[in-house]
Amino acid sequence: MTDKQLAPISLIVGLGNPGPEYQHTRHNAGSWFVKSLAKIYNCPLKLENKFYGYTGRISISGQDIRLLIPTTYMNKSGQAVAAMAKFYRVPLSGLLVAFDELDMPPGVAKFKIGGSSSQNGIRDIVSKMSNQKGFLRLRIGIGHPGDKNRVTGHVLGKAPQHEQQQIEDAIDEATRCVEILIKEDFKKAMNRLHSFKAE
Repeated sequence: MTDKQLAPISLIVGLGNPGPEYQHTRHNAGSWFVKSLAKIYNCPLKLENKFYGYTGRISISGQDIRLLIPTTYMNKSGQAVAAMAKFYRVPLSGLLVAFDELDMPPGVAKFKIGGSSSQNGIRDIVSKMSNQKGFLRLRIGIGHPGDKNRVTGHVLGKAPQHEQQQIEDAIDEATRCVEILIKEDFKKAMNRLHSFKAE
């Protein structure tokens, strides 16, 4: 799928794990992004059990957009996404999913359309959406610990203050770029986001 085949974004999902013990861990970077959008647009997020998550509704340039933070665990994220996409008849190309990315450093965020991913939440979404991969993703860099045996502790741990600030700065830039994506076009939003690197 090319950017010309992207439908207007109508569902933005932020991945993470539920519960206070996880809310400040790197694996929740996707949920931080949706919370950031909700805050900018003064949108309260409320728990809706039928969608297995916290939901909200915002409007950007007249475009009606649903927000979702699943309350399933990361590896069951597809349950929430599929339920909401089906209910609101969101086409795959109208979906944007934000998640933490090990393969990029803190302070960097990038858009990606389709493709494979080793991230458990993305893999579950693909499996629950009839194995279709062609949705837009927002990858939020959290860095790699350097050893695959330390990955679980890394993603489920809290970032040091400086790294946390870099992640938050990248999320802030990404929220601005999502507005450009919706108001203008994907290429302009991508070019701006991909040139950003938090200090």
